[in-house]
Amino acid sequence: MNSPPEIANSYMELGIKKVKIPYPKMFILGIYAGFFISSGALCSLVCSYRMTGGDSRFYSGLVFPIGLMLCLCAGSELFTGNCLLVIPLFCRKILISEMLISWLIVYLGNFVGGFIMSLLVVYGHVTHLFDYGLAQVFVTTATNKTTLSFGDAFVKGILCNFCVCLSVWMSLAAKDLFSKIAALWAPILLFISCGFEHCVANMFFIPAGLFASYEYHITRVKLDWGRYFYKNLIPVTLGNICGGGILVGLGYWYIYLTPDSCNTLPPIDNNVPYNDNQIPQDNNKVENDVNTNVIK
Repeated sequence: MNSPPEIANSYMELGIKKVKIPYPKMFILGIYAGFFISSGALCSLVCSYRMTGGDSRFYSGLVFPIGLMLCLCAGSELFTGNCLLVIPLFCRKILISEMLISWLIVYLGNFVGGFIMSLLVVYGHVTHLFDYGLAQVFVTTATNKTTLSFGDAFVKGILCNFCVCLSVWMSLAAKDLFSKIAALWAPILLFISCGFEHCVANMFFIPAGLFASYEYHITRVKLDWGRYFYKNLIPVTLGNICGGGILVGLGYWYIYLTPDSCNTLPPIDNNVPYNDNQIPQDNNKVENDVNTNVIK
């Protein structure tokens, strides 16, 4: 496996490439992440149907990591994971404007993906499952999330993205696909089992609950679009930024990326266009390869 200092340097290189992605591609990759996380969220509700207590949370947690697995292995841009962009920011390899623009575009893409998936699931009548019982589960889940206090939603957002960014961090330790999936699974299981709040997952859960209440005429209390934004989405998003950006990103930057380590990568060059195959090269390795070719 890669050591923690190697992971830190690896993410620094990855973060530099992330902010250079052309904005239309970045937005579409954000939509994909919204689809993927929504798929894991849907599966978690289906698999835990009629379970209660710890059993329900555990089985939800077992399948929910499918969403992050798809994000990291299939290719997408997830806002919560991208809170780690503070690592190259503090190393002065990207600009704060680049990070904030990337966050905004990816966040909007995630929202569009979750919103579309909620429409497809409800109005495609996936909610007919269990004799329409799944529709009621959507409404109940959404209501539970919009009745949190601002402070509770904020703190649960911190704890959630602490786990999610640790999943991303641990996946970068792996050198093969199976190990990457195994590494990311446990922290996601932890956050789902404990009921923490993930802003992108809630971009599916709460709209799906609202649409289900309209489609099936289910009575809802304290569940509307206004409460969704100011009682859940805003505090959870702020909490996710703190949990991922400060507890994980800032902490590991301070521990593993000394000024000397930060200076091992080239400085910012905003005139260099994004290239899918743009990978930092080891000059010594290139020189050795040239010498080997000459001998042959």
